[in-house]
Amino acid sequence: MNAMLTVLRRELAAYFYTPLAYVFIVIFLFLNGIFTFYLGQFFTRGQADLLPFFQFHPYLYLVLIPPVAMRLWAEERKTGTLELLMTLPITTGQAVLGKFLAAWLFTAVALALTFPIWITVSYLGNPDHGAIVAGYLGSLLMAGAYLAIGACISVLTKSQVIAFVLSVVVSFLFIVSGLPIVLDFFGAWAPAWLTQAVASLSFLRHFEAIQTGVIELPDIVYFASMIGVWLYANTVLVEAKKAAG
Repeated sequence: MNAMLTVLRRELAAYFYTPLAYVFIVIFLFLNGIFTFYLGQFFTRGQADLLPFFQFHPYLYLVLIPPVAMRLWAEERKTGTLELLMTLPITTGQAVLGKFLAAWLFTAVALALTFPIWITVSYLGNPDHGAIVAGYLGSLLMAGAYLAIGACISVLTKSQVIAFVLSVVVSFLFIVSGLPIVLDFFGAWAPAWLTQAVASLSFLRHFEAIQTGVIELPDIVYFASMIGVWLYANTVLVEAKKAAG
């Protein structure tokens, strides 16, 4: 546990040692405000809620979360510190978990800083605060899934740019898998169970219910499983890189 916390603190501090953290937070807050009050047509809808705020998160995370995750392992491989890290008295699992939790905590801080939007909506109307809390929880879980994907992919390359592009592509597939155009394609030739399986992989399908305040166990299990599977793959890949020397 102490080793994992050491990695967590090291990685979290690394974000704030560079302009990345501040640029990310400013852009994240700015875009959330634009999407909620302008593109989300908050003032013309005549309804005080944060539904427009959460509706854009899957797409916002698609382009903003990969930059947070791309440096986790790609930078270690590029600078040659991966081998040094693996020689320390720490297991691969602890290193993977520590890095992931640091990135997730950083993202949680950025998400928490959107509270003025919540306060504004509360001032303008009487929103369902339970639904908003559920939306924040679902958004944080979904961000964790994006981060787990990005962290795993960053092991595959020394280039942060390549890690970013691959993370966006893979994450995009997990978004569109639930869209009608994809399901219609599979429905035209694939058996029903395969079409349903593809649909069940979509971030949108599991996040849509949570953002309206409906928290169901299958949706929580889905995001937890996504995080667990990708972190396990991350551990396997790091072990493979370690064995290869």
